[in-house]
Amino acid sequence: MSSIIQLLPDHVANQIAAGEVVQRPASVVKELLENAVDAKATDIKLIIKDAGKSLVQVIDNGQGMSVTDSRLCFERHATSKIRQAEDLFSLHTKGFRGEALASIAAIAHVEMKTKQEQEELGVHIIIEGSKFVSQEPAVLPKGTSFAVKNLFFNIPARRNFLKSETVEQRHIVDEFQRVAMAHSNIHFTMYHNGSEMFNLPISNFRQRIVNIFSGKTNEKLVPVKEETEIVNLQGFIGKPEFSKKNRGEQFFFVNNRFIKSGYLHHAVMAAYEGLLKDGAQPSYFLYLDVPPHTIDINIHPTKTEIKFDDEHALYAILRSSIKHSLGQFNVAPVLDFDRDPNLDTPYQYQNKEAEYPTIQVDRSYNPFSEDKQPSKSFASASHYKKPEAQPSWESLYVGLKQAGQEIAEMTFENGEAVTSSLFEENEIEQEVKRTYQIHKKYIVSPIKSGMVIINQKRAHERVLYEEFLTSMTVKQASSQQLLFPLQLFYSSDEVVLLSELKTSLENTGFVFEAIEEDNVLISGLPVNVTESEISIVLEELLSDLQDGIPDNSFSQNDTIAKSMARSLAIKTGTYLTEKEQENLVHNLFACKEPNVSPFQKPTFITMSVEDLDKKFSL
Repeated sequence: MSSIIQLLPDHVANQIAAGEVVQRPASVVKELLENAVDAKATDIKLIIKDAGKSLVQVIDNGQGMSVTDSRLCFERHATSKIRQAEDLFSLHTKGFRGEALASIAAIAHVEMKTKQEQEELGVHIIIEGSKFVSQEPAVLPKGTSFAVKNLFFNIPARRNFLKSETVEQRHIVDEFQRVAMAHSNIHFTMYHNGSEMFNLPISNFRQRIVNIFSGKTNEKLVPVKEETEIVNLQGFIGKPEFSKKNRGEQFFFVNNRFIKSGYLHHAVMAAYEGLLKDGAQPSYFLYLDVPPHTIDINIHPTKTEIKFDDEHALYAILRSSIKHSLGQFNVAPVLDFDRDPNLDTPYQYQNKEAEYPTIQVDRSYNPFSEDKQPSKSFASASHYKKPEAQPSWESLYVGLKQAGQEIAEMTFENGEAVTSSLFEENEIEQEVKRTYQIHKKYIVSPIKSGMVIINQKRAHERVLYEEFLTSMTVKQASSQQLLFPLQLFYSSDEVVLLSELKTSLENTGFVFEAIEEDNVLISGLPVNVTESEISIVLEELLSDLQDGIPDNSFSQNDTIAKSMARSLAIKTGTYLTEKEQENLVHNLFACKEPNVSPFQKPTFITMSVEDLDKKFSL
């Protein structure tokens, strides 16, 4: 029997590897940015077109490559980062596998320009689907420029699975922010379709976070710092009152590499125990510096998961450090009822030495001198005036006695006043209570065949959903104007999302006065939205649209109506008066689809008298 096992050609093996390494344009951005960081660049530019589908270009001023290296870097498992297997346990670079450039070149058109500082000429290479098209010398500045065009041009199925431009752009921004936050000593710039999205100068960790997530972030941050033999921890956590529904501002960096860890996230949440509302997520930007031999990065192609030698110790250190910071900066409440807050020493004064108070002495003062002048605050007896006597209160009633006598002399007809009624007593029906609230969750209303039990939250969701949908599609909604415009701060990608939703939100009753780079100014709200609820409504709406805005307008309006109905619906545990109960029941059964909520869950059930009889027949 002939042999059937054979080695795959390089271009086929590269495409298989590309399936693991390059899932979307954001994967290319991550690999190229990390290569630029490893090349010791101090200025990195990222240029994107059509959310990375047409172009992803990274330009750096790093070391550059020689002619031989520039050709060899596109081969599989060719890398400058490691030399032997032991190097995997002492990694100080982002990349180490040598698969990224080979995988990218297999599924895209790649154009690379690179030059080392000591060389007079650089090299210009063009590759299309693992095939070298040209290699020429060129006059170039120091550093490397990678341009990846027409991603997945030879794998149309993978290209069709890409999401909308909004979603792909958001993933690219996420990768850019992760690399930029890990390296605040590098100047990063990002351009999308010709417009500048980020310009992050060299700064410290705190300033880099503020530059990425708008200037309002600065007041939310609480510093965390702890040095131990196992880990050196530093970074910032968000104050509990600024927590959000989504997990967009949660970052762990281990040895300047972004990672995801549910175990460490649980440690952070344990430190915030009792300080957060249900479902709220705190912000944190934590940098962990651990010995390289105590971690294993080589467990996943994306390198976002890490195995630690002693996870339990890390958990305890992280939890206690965050608790310490929350208490140290008076974020967490102190259960000391006899404590005088005036005696608290501010954090910045803890190492400051006490200063002696300065004493001023008036040496010319003589308390026994005879020429003392009387104090100005006391007037002499000659200037004292006796206050004029106020008229007596009895003088107010002078002249009223005569009028009183005249009234006493008047005579009235004897007889009782008869009050007539429009209805006879037996005709007045006693008002019957038609609805009852049970456990502040269900509304029970009797009907002819038995009773109907309504879930108040789902019923209100259905009512609000149809109201919002009608106002957005059929008629213009009315809005209430605010006395003072409300300013809300968001990150740059959230502001872009709100600007795209502006028309639909205005149809529901919102009035936007201005949309700036990092904030939104609102001057009008829908009638059934209070000013205190507005930030919650928009935050949940942005969270629901994290995966992108639907293309057609109906789906977009439907998503907005569902999100706002869920945010504004009566919560379980809310007490309703009789009028509110009746109003909710009438509005529910006036809806087009009263049977289900907007999320296809039943809003009410009916229980007939026969069902009740069966229960008692047991």
